[in-house]
Amino acid sequence: MISILQPHVPHYREEFFAGIGRFNRINIYCYNLKEAKSENFFPSNLKVKKIRNIQFGPFLFYNPFSLFRNKDETLVLMLHFGHLSTWFLLFSKFFHKKKIILMGQGISVKRYLQETNKPDFKLKLMISLADGAWIYTKKEANQWQKIFPRKSIIALSNTISGVESILEFTHVQTKENLKKQYRIGQSTCFIFCARFTNNYRRIDLMIELIEKLDSKKFGFIIIGDGKLKPDFSSYSNVYDFGSVYDQSLKDDLFTVADFYLQPGWIGLSIVEALAYGKPVLTFKRSEHTLQCVEYYYLKHKINGLIFENIQDALCQIENLDDYFQNQMSINAREYVRKNLLMKNMIDQANSII
Repeated sequence: MISILQPHVPHYREEFFAGIGRFNRINIYCYNLKEAKSENFFPSNLKVKKIRNIQFGPFLFYNPFSLFRNKDETLVLMLHFGHLSTWFLLFSKFFHKKKIILMGQGISVKRYLQETNKPDFKLKLMISLADGAWIYTKKEANQWQKIFPRKSIIALSNTISGVESILEFTHVQTKENLKKQYRIGQSTCFIFCARFTNNYRRIDLMIELIEKLDSKKFGFIIIGDGKLKPDFSSYSNVYDFGSVYDQSLKDDLFTVADFYLQPGWIGLSIVEALAYGKPVLTFKRSEHTLQCVEYYYLKHKINGLIFENIQDALCQIENLDDYFQNQMSINAREYVRKNLLMKNMIDQANSII
């Protein structure tokens, strides 16, 4: 039996937890179900249990004894230093005898450059007390494996539900017919698909590209909503579809697009883009342009392009050719096939339970 703690379970996590449940009896406890609605997450259909909690700032206290009711042998908790109840469970392992696995990125995205050289001592202590860890990507997992060579630490290779279906998808209509259907006239189209819930996505850079690139040649498809979403209505080459949960519409729009564009805060959305065969365009990780751990999946000029600055972005975009684009598209899908299948993520997780 496994008890898993999460803030909530969005749709892109559904297949992962369902896969864990095929091999083990699981209970999923959620402490922030309201976030799914307020942050425009599309919820999964998995049955979850609400756990009583108190939150203040970055700190969370949840009822740790709720996890003991079913005499679970393994607890999968979050690798988050602000979870006070997790500290209690880690320090009291000698008493409750539960196996504890910590799940998370393994690094602060906001302090990524500093923690790459010097891992956070709080996370280091948490992992030292745990029995194992599920770390999202290989880069961060390797960092912790060097520190704790005898501990069960694995890289999940974080991916999304339905990635295999996207990989095999081929549209019955041509790109040209779909462009006519949606009245998109530009020869090259970028697609953005993410929530507008924080400023770290650097939408300011995307607007600068919209304004400086030839509007008759380059089009921008926007999927996503959120409180920080700008008004794109004044741009003739921007096609704003808002939140899209209709898979057939998403299939249409990704087929029309030539590239996926997200200037900052690259995360799981790029797995979907790569699976569709869309090379990912973004900016280099820096103090001013933060990137999530999935940035590791991008290989410059292999499955995407990483820009140094806005001038570099304009230069590289304006000099793209069809052959280069097609090769990156092939590489994008191949990378997902080799590294980001959901079966692999489930197998990795189960390997240390």
